[in-house]
Amino acid sequence: MTGPAGAQDLAQGQKPLEPVVVSPPKPQTATSAGGDQHGVPKRARRTARNTSAKPAPLPTSSPASVPTPLNSNVVATSSNLLGLTVFQTPATVEVVSQQTMREQGYRTTPETVAGAVGVLAVDVAGAPAGFSMRGFSLGEVTVLYNGIWIGPQSITSRVLDTANLEQVEFVKGPLSLMSGLATIGGSVNYVSRQPTTGPIKNELDTSIDTLGTYRTHFGSGGSTAVDGLDYRFDVSSSKINSFIDGDYQQLNNISGQVNYRLSDSFKVFGAVEYNQDYGHAYWGTPLTTTTFSGPFSTHGVVSGSAISTFDGSVIAPVTVDSRTLRTNYNVADNSIGSHGLWLRGGFEWELNEDITIKNQAYEFGAKRHWFDSETYAFNTGTSMIDRDRFFVDHKQQVIGDNTDLIWNSSFFGMQNRFATQLSVSRNEIQFAQEQNPDDFPFDSVTVVNPAPGLYGLSPQPGIRNSRLDDAAVTVEDQLKITPMLALIGGIRVEDMTLSRDGINFDGTIPAGQPFTRSWQPVSYRAAVTFEPVKGLMFYGMYATAYDPAAAGIFSVTPGTTLDLTSARIYETGVKAISDDKRAELTFSAYDIERRNVYVALTNAVATEAGEVHTKGVELAGAVRPIENLKIWANVAFTQATYGDFDVWTGNTPSNVAPVIINAGASYRFDSWRWPVEVGGAVRHVGQRYLFEDNLTAMLPYTTADLFAFVDIPGRDLQWQGLEKMRVGLRVRNVTNAVYAVASDPGYQDQVYLGAPRTFELSASAKW
Repeated sequence: MTGPAGAQDLAQGQKPLEPVVVSPPKPQTATSAGGDQHGVPKRARRTARNTSAKPAPLPTSSPASVPTPLNSNVVATSSNLLGLTVFQTPATVEVVSQQTMREQGYRTTPETVAGAVGVLAVDVAGAPAGFSMRGFSLGEVTVLYNGIWIGPQSITSRVLDTANLEQVEFVKGPLSLMSGLATIGGSVNYVSRQPTTGPIKNELDTSIDTLGTYRTHFGSGGSTAVDGLDYRFDVSSSKINSFIDGDYQQLNNISGQVNYRLSDSFKVFGAVEYNQDYGHAYWGTPLTTTTFSGPFSTHGVVSGSAISTFDGSVIAPVTVDSRTLRTNYNVADNSIGSHGLWLRGGFEWELNEDITIKNQAYEFGAKRHWFDSETYAFNTGTSMIDRDRFFVDHKQQVIGDNTDLIWNSSFFGMQNRFATQLSVSRNEIQFAQEQNPDDFPFDSVTVVNPAPGLYGLSPQPGIRNSRLDDAAVTVEDQLKITPMLALIGGIRVEDMTLSRDGINFDGTIPAGQPFTRSWQPVSYRAAVTFEPVKGLMFYGMYATAYDPAAAGIFSVTPGTTLDLTSARIYETGVKAISDDKRAELTFSAYDIERRNVYVALTNAVATEAGEVHTKGVELAGAVRPIENLKIWANVAFTQATYGDFDVWTGNTPSNVAPVIINAGASYRFDSWRWPVEVGGAVRHVGQRYLFEDNLTAMLPYTTADLFAFVDIPGRDLQWQGLEKMRVGLRVRNVTNAVYAVASDPGYQDQVYLGAPRTFELSASAKW
């Protein structure tokens, strides 16, 4: 929690929590009966009239929708207010559905990036479940929960089990229009599973792998005996065992929501979600020198040199010692954990066929803690690993309300769709972190078979209190100039007030505190879409974003800077879906510039780095050439560099890969009595740098997974009412590759290693 991944001023080592989502707008023509978000017909209740100048109904992400190979026919609510599908949205948006998570074996939220275009997981202990996309990482990529922002990713995000999620949405590039602060590289939105209308359906899942990881999940949803009342309930419990000694995460998630339709035009909902995680942490593997490790030096993992976190000495040439591939250098009594509770409620009211109003109010509370030795530096003089001690606690409460209005109309005979949102929130968070003693290293251990020891200190915390009051008005509009050509634009005007105070461990008041600062940023998106042929969409887009220049919003102090940094993106692309919905292709090219950037020189010191400039292209395709065969592939090329900075000009930011390639295929033998599906996926990630100085390279790696599952029909099982049972086998990292998967740039001489080959057995039942 002392590096930039956790923010400079005691805001380190944290993660996000869960938000609220309202179903996308469902515009209707007066002559159509329409359908609600679950595809259930509504009773016709309006007289017909001429609506030729009004927008046609938009597809929704309902279970009734027939999925396309890249899920472009669903609505990603975090990408626009208008209810546009992914295909219609003038931006690069990717949706990982619950079905994809099951088929590809994505157990946790960081794993959902395994097939995503140009996205990497940066799942580090100080800022769990972070991401890297389009040249930006960790707190520069916003994490949302049902569309709600609760704070910087590097402070608030947590690892979640995917069993409780409907979908995960990746929206690429700067877009404060939708997410507000810190949406520079893009945003990741977790959408909870939603109630469905119809017969009650239940599901039970379980799995275990050779590392000892196990997962269990029960879910149920459908219509109740009360007319108009639908529900969804999910409970999951997982123990994620690591290949690192003593490292594990226990994840417990409970979520439930009820929808009650009082009339054909008015629906209310209420939801509650509880998420808990706890365990022991892995903060990375320290780099050693090839001179020390000798024949135990690994090849193809890292290269170059590194700077010791503690004394600034040079470690070169670097390697990862093969005797330490499973070693945990944390203290024996280390602990990491969090629990958070979401309460959400609201309504959706269709005043008429043209106007819909939605509202949702929410409250979120969380506590988080880290209690560790987290910095491990190889000492070239003693050939030992020097360590620190550090802890931090959080208490957070967020309350807020979002009100949306969607209006379908005509403008000089042209179809027009208008949407606006008023959002207000108050976000309060308290940090308590180790402040004394501040002498490092605290102790030293051997490289091989280290004695873990204990924390060994009486914690002496400093306290920091932060409160962010926020109000924003967002307006978005789509004007159909012709049936082929549409203009889309939006603007967000925001008023934020940050108040901070605190007290040091010795009773003194921190320099520059208390203080209050307000900002009134304005962001926007302007775009055009052109669909000359049905299923072929061209688009161009310009958008902006903003966030604090020096650190996460809850770490801003007068001693760093009180300014906001700005970012902009130019993007153009094309999306195509075949008439039979069996083939899909997307292409995008972009140019992003972020100005007035601050970058950490050490765990405690930041300096202005001028700007970050990234550009790249992304290509994705998927096809079902025959009924039972699926083939998909994607590639992303990214070039990211620092500019106008006297030390790192021309350098690449940490955790940015110049190329990421994913591909996969599966075939289902459907004619057998027990249908069987077999498939696999391969992922190649190019060279990344551990830190902004680009001294240490994390070398390219390629991994592959294989899977097979059999569906046993209920007729062949004794369980009465069972629809089917699926039994699966999955092999992860088939080649048993050893590789560096990510780094926390606050720790400049240690890397996170990827998991070795594992075998997983799973079973699921539906009834």
